[in-house]
Amino acid sequence: MASEIKDITLAEGGLRKIEWVRRNCPLLTMLKEEFAQTKPFAGKKIALSIHLEAKTAYLCEVLQAGGAEVYATGSNPLSTQDDVVAALVTEGIEVHAWHAISDEDYNRCIDDVLAVGPNLIIDDGGDLVNAVHTKFPELIPAIIGGCEETTTGIIRLEAMNREGKLRFPMVRVNNAQMKHFFDNRYGTGQSVWNGINRTTNLVVAGKIAVVAGYGWCGKGVAMRAKGLGARVIVTEIDPVKAIEAIMDGFDVMPMAEAAKLGDFFITVTGCDKVIDEEDFLNMKDGAICCNAGHFDCEVDMAWRRANAVETRDMRENIVGYKLTNGN
Repeated sequence: MASEIKDITLAEGGLRKIEWVRRNCPLLTMLKEEFAQTKPFAGKKIALSIHLEAKTAYLCEVLQAGGAEVYATGSNPLSTQDDVVAALVTEGIEVHAWHAISDEDYNRCIDDVLAVGPNLIIDDGGDLVNAVHTKFPELIPAIIGGCEETTTGIIRLEAMNREGKLRFPMVRVNNAQMKHFFDNRYGTGQSVWNGINRTTNLVVAGKIAVVAGYGWCGKGVAMRAKGLGARVIVTEIDPVKAIEAIMDGFDVMPMAEAAKLGDFFITVTGCDKVIDEEDFLNMKDGAICCNAGHFDCEVDMAWRRANAVETRDMRENIVGYKLTNGN
């Protein structure tokens, strides 16, 4: 099956990004050199549903160097970088993804990647594993196993496992200490604010940042917000994590109270409707909602879209919603 991407002519820019990763990720480069000699994935097909940007693109290259046939799709409609996927296609990797893909096409691309009959799965959020079990159970005998790197995906896997529905082994990468201590706390903590700063072009110092969830990612987001000069409020339903946030020097309160105060709201929970109707109606005019969890259901965007009396594009990737209370 041929790749489906936005524009193959964007490949040059994507190749430059991947080269930058190659220079700055020596462990991946070491593995690529080793795999090129040992070919541990020779004769195997690997299907990936991941955030398709330069670092994960280099991971695809590493797997390909190990002898694998690599098939990739995005794990989030908004995180795919079109120049990077174009670069992967020029290197012989089949990709089905583009930025701002519709929900219908997103699910179809998941199906297209699985249609190759993978032997290994690399998942980010659990969509590949869920689709295999619900739509393509005939593929299961050929699947050796896979790995999942997100809290959200692991929640889904553990629910399937408790119900006896998970039919091949999956490694919970997110539970590894090297993952949550460093990638979640420092990597996500920094990248979330990198994204907010690029998108909003607003000064963070002096503002109130509300961080929903004090897991490893939430800790990193709160820590970076404090470093940028914000007053940080944490909302957390786990009492032990809530006390930890207090001990770390942050204010802790329910979202219903924090909604009245925040300038930035960042959800990092993996849960549904963390910010809902009541919270929207309590927010000050100009408050900015950001989701750093896997799915945008953490902020109840469906309610917001249905109840906004006016919407307009404020900046690239920022949509303004005017609600009935005037906010």
